[in-house]
Amino acid sequence: MSDRALVAGFRTRLQEGQKAIRERYFTAGDAAQMLRSRSQLIDQLLGELWAQHDMPADAALAAVGGYGRGELFPASDIDLLILLPGVPDDALTAKLEALIGRFWDIGLEIGHSVRTVDECLVEAAGDITIQTALIEARRLTGDESLFARFASGLRAQLDPQAFFKAKRIEQDERYLRFQDTPYSLEPNLKESPGGLRDLQIILWVAQAAGYGRSWEELRSAGFVTDEEYEHLVRCESSLQRLRIRLHYQLNRREDRLLFDYQTSLAEQLAYQPVAAKRASEVLMQDYYRNAKSVTQLNVILLQN
Repeated sequence: MSDRALVAGFRTRLQEGQKAIRERYFTAGDAAQMLRSRSQLIDQLLGELWAQHDMPADAALAAVGGYGRGELFPASDIDLLILLPGVPDDALTAKLEALIGRFWDIGLEIGHSVRTVDECLVEAAGDITIQTALIEARRLTGDESLFARFASGLRAQLDPQAFFKAKRIEQDERYLRFQDTPYSLEPNLKESPGGLRDLQIILWVAQAAGYGRSWEELRSAGFVTDEEYEHLVRCESSLQRLRIRLHYQLNRREDRLLFDYQTSLAEQLAYQPVAAKRASEVLMQDYYRNAKSVTQLNVILLQN
């Protein structure tokens, strides 16, 4: 098969796979399933491309950030870590460049880093954002022992108390950038107070402390009550549903719930006008209730 035909085949599989995921989502409305399905589709394609490019047996490919969590929104970047046992020579560098180019060729918008284990640990020690992305790393393919050495090294140098303090400071700074209120007229579904980031920080801190990586694991560990668990899942699902719809509606990444989009989103989600309120106002009223709940849960669980 020619190189052009190979690329075309992968592009077709990606496009058809994403179309099927979209159709299934609009039929079933299951946000969590949609996020997992897109991650699984990308996992498969990346694994096949890695094998086709004859990458070294002692290297590994990992998903980091939201992709590492297995949550890929329709227009989210695909963040990757290529893990190497040592500094690459010219031949391996050329092979890596060809691989990364091929990822773009088939239609994937990726963010990537190429590092050794030691380089990962140095970078993580000096940057809380990198450290956060790396603790969510998930091996996709390649050397299991190299990835295990990376994961254990990261765990060994992670100071849960310092991580907690850094994430609290980061959250305070983020709140200031987004008006310090969950009641913004045009909120950012990801970054505003009461947005998805407020839920993610709970999981990051809990994971750093060894309590678990998911709401179910935190409930099993006794960190959250059954009632809190139900509330967390419901709030997260509501935010995910809005963000997915927004990405699909605009066919690009956009996390701001701008006035221009509120009416069409309300129609898509079957909100009805009531009394003196338009459907879009009912939608935003629901959003504000949800955002307030998220900020309250954030405060309570981080204090715990």
